[in-house]
Amino acid sequence: MQSFGSGNGQFVDRRQASGETNGPKLERRQFSDSREQGRPEVNELARAVDQYKLLHRRRFITFEELFDVMASLGYHK
Repeated sequence: MQSFGSGNGQFVDRRQASGETNGPKLERRQFSDSREQGRPEVNELARAVDQYKLLHRRRFITFEELFDVMASLGYHK
C-alpha cells in the first residue's frame, strides 16, 4: 500500500489491497447472484436489460426504456 503525506495526517491508498492481484475484475451487477436461479423468462429479461444498459451507457433505465426492452423480446399486451 502506498502512503501519502507525513505525520499523523497520512493518507493510505487502499484501492488495491496487499493480497490483491492485477487479474481480471468481476463485474458488480445488481442481480448477479440470483439471476440463474429464477425462471428462464426473468433471466432473459435481466440479460436483455443489462445489454441495453451497456449499449446505451446507462446505469439505470426508465419504465419506458424497460417497456422497449420487453417489446424487443416479443412482449405485447
